[in-house]
Amino acid sequence: MTEWLISIEGTSEGRQLAMFLALIAAFMHAIFGALQKGRHDPWLTRGAIDFCYGIIAMPFALFVVPWPEPHMWLIFAGMFVIHMVYKYTQAKAYSYGAYTVVYPVVRGLGPVVTVLAAGIVFGEQFAGLQWGGLLLLTLAILALAVLNLSREKVDRHAIKLALAWAVATGFMVAAYTTYDAYGIRETPNPFTFLAWFFFIDGFLFPIIAVSKWRRMEHPPLVRPLMVRGFIGSLVAFMSFGSILLATRLDKVGEAAVLRETSTVFAAIIGWLFLKETVGPARAVLMSLIAAGAVLVEFGG
Repeated sequence: MTEWLISIEGTSEGRQLAMFLALIAAFMHAIFGALQKGRHDPWLTRGAIDFCYGIIAMPFALFVVPWPEPHMWLIFAGMFVIHMVYKYTQAKAYSYGAYTVVYPVVRGLGPVVTVLAAGIVFGEQFAGLQWGGLLLLTLAILALAVLNLSREKVDRHAIKLALAWAVATGFMVAAYTTYDAYGIRETPNPFTFLAWFFFIDGFLFPIIAVSKWRRMEHPPLVRPLMVRGFIGSLVAFMSFGSILLATRLDKVGEAAVLRETSTVFAAIIGWLFLKETVGPARAVLMSLIAAGAVLVEFGG
């Protein structure tokens, strides 16, 4: 499988697979975000998820895939720092604001900054129609956040903090997307990067979560928390693994934009399983997000 993936990099077949992987990542990322903002404290949930996917990835990293080349250790160190900052800003945003408000802000800012960064790092260029699609998608996502905010009863101070942390998280999404795309291209075997990515990334947040859990007056039961962590780890493998492979097979910017259709999937999941009302305004915005993604993908 590794040889086949490498052989289709930069080809039309690779482009089609990258598009499919980016859409899988979008769907799974919508589930992942809902899991982290669910019934438990977001710090504890993130710690449980990281612990589970670190433990699952460990035997693959140590015994299955080829070991990383010497130059990769410095890349992994940078990856670890960037993802720790990203997860910290995300947890802070979710601590202050509603998921339906924070998530669209994060996902709306991420693709714009990623496309700009990919242009600098990888020399990628967007055509005029693609820029139009990116603008349409971004504005529709941010409008979705404004619409959701108008329906929330919020503390003004809390929502200001939530939005500030959400903006910071959006920039960190762009940072890790670009950096990880660079990292997975620097090793001959992409599965080496994936296995070590999850193994290394699973170290710090479980320690933070345990420390926070011990300080709680009424800490939640460990078993349901770890069940959520295990489910979240499987979703993370599909979400982050898919987008990383997509950025190796084709353009980083296009994959990043397609992933942000996760806001559409999040709304559909809420409508089907949580019995949330979509309404005409949200339906229109979701259609605009999808239309923007189509223009980005096929307007080049």
